[in-house]
Amino acid sequence: MRYSQDHKAQTHQRIIDEASARFRKDGIGATGLQPLMKALGLTHGGFYSHFKSKDELVEKALQAAGEQVAGLCEQIFAQEKPLQAFIDAYLSEWHQTSPHEGCPLPTISSELGLRGQASPTSDQVLNARLDQIENTLDGEHTADRSIVIMSTLVGALLLSRSVADVGLAQRILDVTRDHLKNSDD
Repeated sequence: MRYSQDHKAQTHQRIIDEASARFRKDGIGATGLQPLMKALGLTHGGFYSHFKSKDELVEKALQAAGEQVAGLCEQIFAQEKPLQAFIDAYLSEWHQTSPHEGCPLPTISSELGLRGQASPTSDQVLNARLDQIENTLDGEHTADRSIVIMSTLVGALLLSRSVADVGLAQRILDVTRDHLKNSDD
């Protein structure tokens, strides 16, 4: 049975969307192609009619995650106190417990770095957030300060997700949030 080009494009996008969520939640290495395709009701062999390799899918999934997060960030940075709103959103309980929907940097970029597979899309996602943060800052060295803020946010979120002690996880988010918001008044 032949499918239309539209059907193939829709299936292609479904694979990217599912991979984007799974890579952010479970990691790239832990996300096998066979379970990924099975979750979508597709065969493992069908994967290669859409992508040359898993690496190609990783890049497209990261792009999709970046686009998804960009839309959320535009809304956040349009608020009256954008940096404080961004810090609150980034270090929220929702973001901590919903890696499949949140910023890809804490999960995907750390794994890409360990694998020695840096991604230009990671650069784009990071640079977009750095620009948004920098535009909220006054004074000198705003580019450097935006790097410190973003690095602190990513690190705190990653640490809060990695500890078993729920109280410690919350404390990491709370202390980091309070420090960042009070250091840039």
